[in-house]
Amino acid sequence: MWQAIKVWGLRKYYRYSSARAWRDHLDSSDWNALEIPGPAGPIHARMFSDHSRDDRPLIIYFHGGGWVIGDLDTHTPFCQVLHQRSGCNVIAVDYRLAPEHPFPAGPDDCLAATRWIAQHCGDFGSNNQRIVLAGDSAGANLASGTCLEMESSLRDRIAGEVVIYPVTQHYSAEFPSYTERATGQMLTANFMFWFWDTYLDSLDPGSNRAARAFVLASEALASLPPTFLVTAEYDPLRDEGIAYRDKLCEAGVDVQYLHFATAAHGFACSEGPNENFNAMMTDLVAWLDELT
Repeated sequence: MWQAIKVWGLRKYYRYSSARAWRDHLDSSDWNALEIPGPAGPIHARMFSDHSRDDRPLIIYFHGGGWVIGDLDTHTPFCQVLHQRSGCNVIAVDYRLAPEHPFPAGPDDCLAATRWIAQHCGDFGSNNQRIVLAGDSAGANLASGTCLEMESSLRDRIAGEVVIYPVTQHYSAEFPSYTERATGQMLTANFMFWFWDTYLDSLDPGSNRAARAFVLASEALASLPPTFLVTAEYDPLRDEGIAYRDKLCEAGVDVQYLHFATAAHGFACSEGPNENFNAMMTDLVAWLDELT
């Protein structure tokens, strides 16, 4: 009972805080609802397409929220701004959440949605028939995981990935930032412990079944496309994001890396427009300009 109340309350608060942060900063809230075939029924999604250009890739976006509390509503403002500033169509995917649907429901939905969208690129307005997979936090984990699992026949469609303060490894790896940045920002180390435990449910993180959740440990990193990777200083996930950058570079992946020394986890998607957000968006749009 306590778990259900906690999940309900955090989801409600996240929607409220996101709406408050972005209030008065958006021109409109126009989007089109989509239903995508999924492994357990339709996957709901929202498409932002009124400012699209035919020389831009189609962005598939997976929201953050620890695989538990985020949703389409919490990230609609960010996706709208991403669409407006980049000129890319953006499809935000509403994958299943824990605890109702623990791992691997979320990754299964994201992979199924990406496969289907890749096969129907021409149905989604103006784009160059290429895809960028993107996400923040837990959604960044899902974006990278989806890239790693895409079959070769569709992988050529993926022009790049955008991973914003990503989750890349289980908390048992004991990165120093879990201690150094345990508190003092919205995402605390204790929240990440709870998110991981809720997401994996009773699954042993050391088991073979759980391995696909830990993208940092993947042996297929060299298969990833050009990557735009962001970390924040005030974030328990800081060091695993930096470690991910290092491993991608070692694997020969083209990485554009930004670290925001004055920012906390959530600055990009949950705080509304700010100086760090605008700097990140400027560099992200320039990176998208260079993708082929």
